[in-house]
Order: sequence, then structure tokens, then C-alpha cells
Amino acid sequence: MIFWESLGIAVKSLRTNRMRSFLTTLGITIGVASLITMLAVGAGAQTQVAEQIRSIGANVLLVVPEAAQNGGVKKESGSGHTLTESDAVAIAQLPQIQVAAPSIRGSSQIVRGGQQLEHHG
Repeated sequence: MIFWESLGIAVKSLRTNRMRSFLTTLGITIGVASLITMLAVGAGAQTQVAEQIRSIGANVLLVVPEAAQNGGVKKESGSGHTLTESDAVAIAQLPQIQVAAPSIRGSSQIVRGGQQLEHHG
């Protein structure tokens, strides 16, 4: 009995305040739609990252030096110069490693025609 009375009061309230009911319904609909959209975008991004990792290969391992510090502030990952060529040789000698390919990353300034360009790579 209480359920039916409550339902009657709710329906009467919805009819009395039609604009409020419409705006509430619209807000709920937009909120649910945006949540579903964000979940779909997140799943798509996750799939794309997984595909990029698969394209590199499951048997690739990147060894990056620690981040350099300047006055207590850490720079970007791999900016430290703590790995040497002998480290690459030692890694290549491990029985599980087929190939080791060391590389050097850094930044420099290039000047051409009075213009300065910054190069990262």
C-alpha cells in the first residue's frame, strides 16, 4: 500500500514540475552518454597502445639510464649518462640476448643563417 501511494505522489510531482523533470532527465541522459563515450575512448586508446607494443615485438627490451638531476630537480627519463658502451657489451653477452643495439640520446643547438634551432633526439 505504501509503495502505491509513493508512486502516485511521485507521478503527481513529475506532472506538476514538467520542466524540472525534463531537465533532470536530460541531465541524466547526457551524463550517461558522456560516461559511455569516455569509456569507449579509453578502451580505444588502450587497444591502440597494445597494438603499438605488439608491433614492436614482445621480445624487445629497452634499457634506459636514470633521469639526470640538476639542483635537486629531476629531468626527463633517460637524460642521465649512467650507461656506457661497456654496459651494452655486457648485456649483449647474456645468453638470453640475441642482439644489443646501443644508442645515444641528447639535445643540441643548430645555427643556420642566424637562426637557432633546438634538436632533441
